[in-house]
This record gives sequence, C-alpha cells and structure tokens, in this order.
Amino acid sequence: MGQIKRNIKHRLILLVSLLLGLFLGGCQPEPPDWLQPLPTTTPAGYTSPDQLFSVYFTAPASDGFKGGPDRFLVQALDQARSQIDAALYDLNLWSIRNALIRAHERGVQVRLVVETDSLDRPEIQELIAAGIPTVPDEMESLMHNKFIVIDGAEVWTGSMNLTVNGAYRHLNNLVRLRSTRLAENYTLEFEEMFLEGYFGENILENTPHPDLTINGVRIETYFSPDDDTGLRLIELIFSAERSIDFLYYSFTSDAIADAIIYQAKQGIQVRGVFDTYQERTGQGGEYQRMRNQGLDVYLDSHPEKLHHKVMIIDQTTLVTGSYNMTRSAEIKNDENTLIIHDANFAGLFLEEFGWIYKAAASQQP
Repeated sequence: MGQIKRNIKHRLILLVSLLLGLFLGGCQPEPPDWLQPLPTTTPAGYTSPDQLFSVYFTAPASDGFKGGPDRFLVQALDQARSQIDAALYDLNLWSIRNALIRAHERGVQVRLVVETDSLDRPEIQELIAAGIPTVPDEMESLMHNKFIVIDGAEVWTGSMNLTVNGAYRHLNNLVRLRSTRLAENYTLEFEEMFLEGYFGENILENTPHPDLTINGVRIETYFSPDDDTGLRLIELIFSAERSIDFLYYSFTSDAIADAIIYQAKQGIQVRGVFDTYQERTGQGGEYQRMRNQGLDVYLDSHPEKLHHKVMIIDQTTLVTGSYNMTRSAEIKNDENTLIIHDANFAGLFLEEFGWIYKAAASQQP
C-alpha cells in the first residue's frame, strides 16, 4: 500500500511539474488573481560595496513568474569552478536543477543532501539520474537546511526553499556571503551529513569559526541541534536596548516568547508579524499570548506564506536562516542560523519588515 501511495504521489508531482513547465514556458498566462502586487525593498537585490554580502527578497506577483531571486543564484552556480555543496529541504525550480546539471557536466563536483520527504521530486530524481551524488537524511526529523556553498568561498542561505512557491509566492529572503572561513563552517556541516550520515540528534559540535569578523562585520554561525541556537537567541533578546522586530513563519517556543514579553515589559519596543495560516492551523503558537500581553504583533496580510525567519535587534543585529522559533528546530531538525552584527545589513531587512508590518497592522484591529 505504501509503495502504491508513493507511486501515485510521484505521478501527481510529475503532472504538476509538467503543468508548471507549460505555465512557465513561452505561452505564459497572466498570474492568477490571488497573486496581488506587493512592494519590495530590493527588487533587483543589493550587494555591499565591499562585495561581502548580497541580499535578495522575493516579490510575489511584482513580475509574474519572471525575475525571481533564483536568477542570482543561477548566475553564481554558472560561475562555479570546482565545487558546489547543497543542503536543500526542497527543490523543484527548473532554473536551479538546470544550473546544477550544467555545473556537473562541465566538471564541477556537485554534491547534494536532501530531505527524504522531497527525494521523489522529479527535479531531484533528474539530478540523481544525471550522476550527481545525493544523500537523503532518512530521519523522522527534518533536514530543513537551505544552503549552498560554492567553491569553498561563498555561502547562499536564508529562508527561501528552492521551489516555485518559495521563490515566487511566499515572502522569503536569500542571502549571499563571501568568506572562505564562513564557507568552511558550512562545508564541514555539509560533510557531517553527506559523508558521515550525521542528521538530527546525531551531532558533532565542531564548527571551526563559530564567531568571526570579516571587514569589520561580526558574523556568528549556529547549526541545530548542535549549537544550542535557542539559548543564544534568548541571550540576544535580553541584550536588546531599544527594539526587537521579527517576522516568523512558525513561532511556538515558550522560552523565546517569554524573553520577548519580558523585554517588552522593560520598555523595549517589540513589533512582530506571524504567518496567518501557520498560526490558525498550527498548535502552541505564541501570537495570541503576545497579543494578550499587549505586544505590538499582527498576523500577516499576504495571501500566501510569510516564510521569513528573521529577527532584528536594535536595528543593528540581524538573525536569519532556516530556524523557526520551535522546539523541533532547536532539538530535532537540521537547521542553520546566522547572526550578523551590521547596521547596513540589518537595515535592508528592516525595510522588508517595515512594509510587511505596515500591511499587517492596517488590516487588523
């Protein structure tokens, strides 16, 4: 029975993939009505003058199904010379599939780690068929990472799954950081999964550069469940002197919510936006508790997912990555989190936060 269900699921996925191929091809219809134009702070992306980082935000329906953030990642993959390591929760973007196959065919070593639940995606199966070695986690917990390391020199990560929904329907961020030391952190984490088969609670606490400074910018790296990410986030929340702003798809951590509520009672300005669908269909969400405590938090107004995992402290320190504020993210799932201490970097996310917050607040009591 299980095999029959998997076969049916595979055929349905393949059918949807083919239909999407037609939809995204030359005879492209108008976007559906539910994709309403929304503002975006960086429609073409932003790269810092020193080339240390680039930031991209999704802009659902601003350009239909064209010009998404994936095009920047494709450009980077097409420039790879020696190695691409990708830990991907999900993948069905043909642009990324094709770029990985092109890299493999020109002699770049391409290696993949994927979430088992996504293994039967036609696009992932096509990568395997092309000869790209792929390791699934085969765990009940999730391999929830979304990161790529290119040539041991740059890391791409953020909240965006490499899917049509992730890039074109959901509110997400994609960041690129150029640093060999940061890349070393991510490569070692990748190889724990790819070479050693360490997933979920099977962990090694051996990040070589967990706290580094590049061009004057301090960057902290955390992997879950290895590094007690939640404790560091609570510490960061307690360090706030003026403000805490956040956007979260899933937020069920009592301990982190307690820290935020405490800081609000000390006079710290707290503003937050939760994903509406997740809050209304999930269990144990912290939205209503924060509302009851008088915090300035709202449910998002976007018709699809608010998929960010973002917190900004004092408008100068940014948290981003794959880590939702949940118990699973802390103790079960494979996740990655960056804490970046830079006002310019945080400012870009503060602009993204600003329009999402304003839209949410305008539609709710």
